[in-house]
Amino acid sequence: MTSPTRLFSRGSYPEAKRITAVLRKETVGGILLIAGAVIALIWANSPWSAAYESLRDTRIGPASLHLDLTLGTWAADGLLAIFFFVVGLELKREFVAGDLREPRRAVLPVAAAIGGMVVPAVLFVLVNLRTGDGALRGWAIPTATDIAFALAILAVISTHLPTALRTFLLTLAVVDDLLAITVIAIFYTSALAVVPLLLAMVPLAVFGFLVQKRIRWWWLLIPLAVLTWVLMHESGVHATVAGVLLAFTVPVVRSQAAGGPDAGPGLAEHLEHRIRPISAGFAVPVFAFFAAGVTIGGLDGLVESLSDPVAIGIVVGLVAGKTIGITGATWLVSRFTRAQLDESLGWPDVIGLAMLAGIGFTVSLLIGALAYGEGSLRDEHVKVGVLVGTLTAALLASVLLRLRDRRYRRIAEEETVDVDADGVPDVYQTQDGRQIRTVEADADHDPDRRDIPPPGRPARPSADS
Repeated sequence: MTSPTRLFSRGSYPEAKRITAVLRKETVGGILLIAGAVIALIWANSPWSAAYESLRDTRIGPASLHLDLTLGTWAADGLLAIFFFVVGLELKREFVAGDLREPRRAVLPVAAAIGGMVVPAVLFVLVNLRTGDGALRGWAIPTATDIAFALAILAVISTHLPTALRTFLLTLAVVDDLLAITVIAIFYTSALAVVPLLLAMVPLAVFGFLVQKRIRWWWLLIPLAVLTWVLMHESGVHATVAGVLLAFTVPVVRSQAAGGPDAGPGLAEHLEHRIRPISAGFAVPVFAFFAAGVTIGGLDGLVESLSDPVAIGIVVGLVAGKTIGITGATWLVSRFTRAQLDESLGWPDVIGLAMLAGIGFTVSLLIGALAYGEGSLRDEHVKVGVLVGTLTAALLASVLLRLRDRRYRRIAEEETVDVDADGVPDVYQTQDGRQIRTVEADADHDPDRRDIPPPGRPARPSADS
């Protein structure tokens, strides 16, 4: 009899270390993102708001190539392509060498991402069924999760969120971003120009050929990437899609055909280390600075914006939709696969994480501009709705997760204990000292076996119910 699958299990120690390193960079980026958004809000609502709008609407670029874009558009179309390139690298890595390559472990984050997308969209549509005036075009706005913003909130409230939950949050956000870019490509492409789209495949294919051969000549790869982006922009498909397509061509693992020396991480890891700091530290914060600068107009302006059913639908979608969708999908996975929550966690932890996923900022603002037109009155209402929904979700998640922090602190302490001093925490090992992907019970699923220490090793404290 095989043991049941554990939901939110720790995974392997190498994966845990990798996730920790990734989240550390994203946390710093999230703090910069919040700083950029706050500066934009203050500036846009100050006596110098005209200077902010003038800066955002300044046009640069060659008009002959249809690239005389405003700085705000360059941030949304250009800088976010860097962000989605990193997302694509992370997504491919998850499917090739990470947890998503195992169907048993992939089912939860994929189901949760789908649930966290469908339910907010449905709630938005229900709120705006009778609104008219193209309001339903914004159905996808409350479906996105901003991982950088969410991690910045975790850093601010200083919660010791367990590795398993952090891993799930990152994987959920990566799948969520894939769904978001798919939605943008399919539903927010207004006029498709086939010739530029087909031409974009040429530099994309050359880029893919070079990276498959592990060629790192930046003076060749960057122009090919830029040309792909330009042609994608000309095709009418949102240019950020080029970032994901380019990332999908990059190899995650080296070919082992040549033997041992060629085995190991592929070029994706190298590029991710180089580009993630640019994405998290510059591209996303600059986008936030240009996207979040909405002139609210005091309390009356806030009330007016929130009286728009579109803004109400966004708030309901982010706060209630994400919580219901992710928690409900997790329950359905548990119910129909007979999987069980890891014994150290409970359903309040799932609800808190689902609330945290309601922080939808970067991609939500992008979809809002695509749905209603950048700078339009309704786009301004979208920004208010996204900000209010994001802050509400962040506040509710912070309260619940802080209430659980005593338990999280104990789990975090367990994950650092290394009695045998072999460099691998004991919770990631079996009783014979081997590293394992999950810390589960034996084949007979005797729950007491997990608390039996190996010779010379103290027993682990049991978790609260």
